[in-house]
Amino acid sequence: MSNNNPASAKFVVAGGFGVGKTTLVGSVSEIDPLRTEASMTAASIGVDDTSQVQTKTTTTVAMDFGRITIDDSLVLYLFGTPGQDRFGFMWDDLVEGALGAVVLVDSRRLADSFFAIDYFEARGIPFVVALNTFNAEQHHTPEEVAAALQLRPEVKVLTCDARDRRTVKAVLLALFDVILGRMLAEAEHLG
Repeated sequence: MSNNNPASAKFVVAGGFGVGKTTLVGSVSEIDPLRTEASMTAASIGVDDTSQVQTKTTTTVAMDFGRITIDDSLVLYLFGTPGQDRFGFMWDDLVEGALGAVVLVDSRRLADSFFAIDYFEARGIPFVVALNTFNAEQHHTPEEVAAALQLRPEVKVLTCDARDRRTVKAVLLALFDVILGRMLAEAEHLG
């Protein structure tokens, strides 16, 4: 395939409010990511739980967007979802055409990830869970998180620091592996 017409793949980065989705997309994107951030206002008091993210002053109101050129033949597009439930109506449009998803999790607030996990499971979209370690703090092991979230055994739980390009790339590669594994299994089943 030529440089002029590389194939593209779409991944979604989802998770609860303030888990680091915008940061993850920005840490790995080769372009300045598109961010639809708005300042948090007094109207969010009592609506958004900021007790674990006191320094958060903005929030994603539509999506984050980034791009990674894998090689001359493949470009990966990343779409980050908004984290608050009130913006959930946008998810169907953001997820359309996605090959897979990363569910980013803060282990201090596991319940915030249930919506994203249920969403991708219900639609049969392959996903991995990325446990954001926030300043090398790991409150729970990947095994403990998998058990607490009642994940199927085939769902991978990895650790990452959303600010660290290297660990984010490892998460994206793990998602590629999951997607390829599913495609091979489906081909074997049909073949």
